[in-house]
Amino acid sequence: MKFGVLQFFSWPDRRVPLPTVYERALQRIDIMDRSGYDAVWITEHHFNDYSVCPSIPVMGAFAAARTRRLHIATGVTLAAFYHPLRLAEEVALLDILSGGRVYWGAGRGFDPFEFKTFGMTADESYPRFREAVEIVMSAWRSRRVTYHGRYFSFENVEVLPKPLQQPHPPMWVAAYSPTAVEWAAERGYSIMLDPHSPVPAIKEKMETWRKLLASHGHNVAGRVIPTVRLVAIAQSDSKAAEVAREGAKWILQSYVNPSGDRGDSEVMVQRYVDSMVIHGTAERVADKVAQLHDEIGLNYMITAPLSHETFLSFTEQVVPKLASDEPRIGPIAG
Repeated sequence: MKFGVLQFFSWPDRRVPLPTVYERALQRIDIMDRSGYDAVWITEHHFNDYSVCPSIPVMGAFAAARTRRLHIATGVTLAAFYHPLRLAEEVALLDILSGGRVYWGAGRGFDPFEFKTFGMTADESYPRFREAVEIVMSAWRSRRVTYHGRYFSFENVEVLPKPLQQPHPPMWVAAYSPTAVEWAAERGYSIMLDPHSPVPAIKEKMETWRKLLASHGHNVAGRVIPTVRLVAIAQSDSKAAEVAREGAKWILQSYVNPSGDRGDSEVMVQRYVDSMVIHGTAERVADKVAQLHDEIGLNYMITAPLSHETFLSFTEQVVPKLASDEPRIGPIAG
């Protein structure tokens, strides 16, 4: 298996100065670079202290300058909020500055406040996201790009620079809904999967995407599906369950269900602990991850650690046991 880390820049209760949040995250990225991780997946969020990182290219460039081998991955770029030509330029520049270490993950977003503040509705974000992805890929693949769509229109534009990785960096689109899975398969894009679905749903999405991908005439062999899993590790299973519960509460209260209007909060917390968080001692977590590899073919796990102890234990005890020695992901993954 390959492993990455979903890197948040959370600022809970604003207990420390914000620069401290960034420095701690960058120290963690330094550890990733020295360990067996394939990539750091940097999150993008706006107008919320859940994760204060509005610009992945800026943070990614700084992380790239501090590291040597780690891939710098976008987890994810909220493509609906960008002019796609500028997005293509910035990610391509990051790829050059990092020495060809960029992975591009693109997503639509989900936060109603972000949509409203950026001047769009949630429904509008779907077609804007799809146009943006198509344009970015065309800008990278072609010397010049012409596009006439619902939201963007331009003629014969040469987007510079082009990425160092040719024809483009490995790319994935976040696919939470069945519609997103279907669209990705139709267009031939690889998918990445979320931390908010239980394992049976993850397996179903993987199988559906592979079948649809083949039915649309696209190659399935060699595709990698990065999948985010929440993790809590402690010295005992009971303590890890407590970490999982506190982490689930924070996730739900911070952004998944802050208003409580999506159902009973305690029920949702327990659902996360039971179905979405891999928790236990390091040995037990390693066994559970290995079981996911065997049962659903999980070949790339993006770890979302719910505590710093979890990150260190996963790094020191799980990754060395399960990480693959196979060559890293090549330049065309989607």
